[in-house]
Amino acid sequence: MIYLDYSATTPPNIEVLNTFVEVSKIFLGNPNSLHKLGLEAKNLIDESTKQIANILGVKEKEIIYTSGATESNNAAIFGIIENYKMRGKEIITTKLEHSSIIEPLNYLEKKGYTIKYVQLDKYGRVDLEDLKNKISNNTVLVTISSINSEIGIKQDLNKIGQVLEKYPKIIFHSDITQSIGKEKVDLSLVDLASFSSQKFYGLKGCGVLVKKEKIELTPFIKGGKSTTKYRSGTPSPALIASTSKALRLAYDNFDDKCEKVKELHTILMDELTKIKEVEINSNKYSIPNIVNISILNIKPETMLHALEENDIYISTKTACSSNNYSDAVYTVTKDDNLSKTSLRISISHLTTKEEILEFINVLKEKINVLSLNNNAK
Repeated sequence: MIYLDYSATTPPNIEVLNTFVEVSKIFLGNPNSLHKLGLEAKNLIDESTKQIANILGVKEKEIIYTSGATESNNAAIFGIIENYKMRGKEIITTKLEHSSIIEPLNYLEKKGYTIKYVQLDKYGRVDLEDLKNKISNNTVLVTISSINSEIGIKQDLNKIGQVLEKYPKIIFHSDITQSIGKEKVDLSLVDLASFSSQKFYGLKGCGVLVKKEKIELTPFIKGGKSTTKYRSGTPSPALIASTSKALRLAYDNFDDKCEKVKELHTILMDELTKIKEVEINSNKYSIPNIVNISILNIKPETMLHALEENDIYISTKTACSSNNYSDAVYTVTKDDNLSKTSLRISISHLTTKEEILEFINVLKEKINVLSLNNNAK
């Protein structure tokens, strides 16, 4: 198998799996219980939270556990607009956001909120002057992801944060799901940040919402205090401990992992540029882990399943998208055909040079076969 869909989900690290199993067997108590077993489970969660907070450079009390990045994004958006509803009904974002941002904003727009989309430059980067111009006395929230999940475009959160620092009543949220494990993230100017364990070799079902101490949220899930008052429910010591382990392991030998990904990215790009049918949608501001391409006149789903026949796995767009085209690719390229034929290749330090070259060879074969089939119709 050649797996090239790491941005959708990563295989769990065996050490993370072992942690989950061991904690599940040993820590039987409900962390919300007051007896010895409950306190042991709570103490384990507290230690895991301390490690996560230290790695991210935030306070332990600023960590809220969720079921994943989608819940974290929803909790941030709805928690802010409910708690600060007297400040205004205007939200600023971009056209490059994940569906778990866009869909809640579409819902709020129907409820009377104004959603403003900040202009992007030709590379898909936020136009800071336009951001300044779009801010008004009615702006309550700015939500901009650190890295787009389809094209891999990286935003400068510090520069955005510096703009927003001058407006203390505006809250800055970022979906940093594609950043964790791929870059070192500075959250000093971010008020809220969302991510999911499954993106850095952890387990599905556990996410985090970082909420700075000065920010208040109306709880998205109600029902009593848990690890915090902001998200009710029985916390899972096994999921939380394994998320902490995954995060620590993700940053072990970090520079070496990044260097390997850069080397693989260079090989991948060199080979892709030799295929005349391939258009590359990613650009110099895209992280090396993600390469977005289009193959005109071949439906992306057709190519995906053709590669699947050879046990090779890529994706057509972000796994949570419901559209049959890529909003992100259209936003950056302004090309309808490119957006309808886009494919995402996402690599990891676990990827090998041999896998890249085999993928390229099979891709060429599939392009030839599918092009012949199209011409025969």
